[in-house]
Amino acid sequence: MTTTDGNALVDDLAARIRTKIMSGEIPIGAPLRQADLAAQFGISRTPVREALRQLQTGGLIEVVPNRGAVVRVPVPWEVREAYEVRAELEALAARRAVDRLDDATIGQLRSVNQAMYERSLAAAEGEQPKQREGVDNDQFHGLIYQASGNTRLTRMLVEINDAFPRNVSALVLRENSRHREENFREHEELIEAFVGSDHERAAGLMRDHVLRAGEHLAHWYERRSSTVFTG
Repeated sequence: MTTTDGNALVDDLAARIRTKIMSGEIPIGAPLRQADLAAQFGISRTPVREALRQLQTGGLIEVVPNRGAVVRVPVPWEVREAYEVRAELEALAARRAVDRLDDATIGQLRSVNQAMYERSLAAAEGEQPKQREGVDNDQFHGLIYQASGNTRLTRMLVEINDAFPRNVSALVLRENSRHREENFREHEELIEAFVGSDHERAAGLMRDHVLRAGEHLAHWYERRSSTVFTG
């Protein structure tokens, strides 16, 4: 195998492990054993070791004494910093989207928000979700990113979002009915700002919405970090 082929294998493996972490299939705090991963993907331990090293450099996993590689539990201040930046960028995306959202996309936003609410409610009542947790919220915000018409802005937002497992936001809504109702209402208010072509209201609502979501997420990680053994 050439060096190029080896690098491609490591990159692909890192991406596949990342996907499992981001979806929650491999939860935060979970160990990442090289032998288990090698058997799961049908490859040797060497590319697994390199893929884990790559994910460690990216901050998604950490190596803990006497435990080895584990999925890293984000520190609350990291979440708050990231969401502070995200709030400003999403406010810009919302402001730009006001003049670019057509009726069909507005309809999609309403449909996705309703589906997310109903799926979160069903999950809270013990029903098995029919769709991967976190997908709906990414779809909702992704429609706004796309409508903003700024590819660099979209890339920056996706990069920030990819710093944290995508299923956790869904868990926050599932575990707290007040947050769930709040999230649904804030999305609806944002849609109405789009319909009313109100640039500043759309930007302001989005900024407040993201900051509030970041605070809920930071609190979730604060509680979680006290129950996940990390050393």
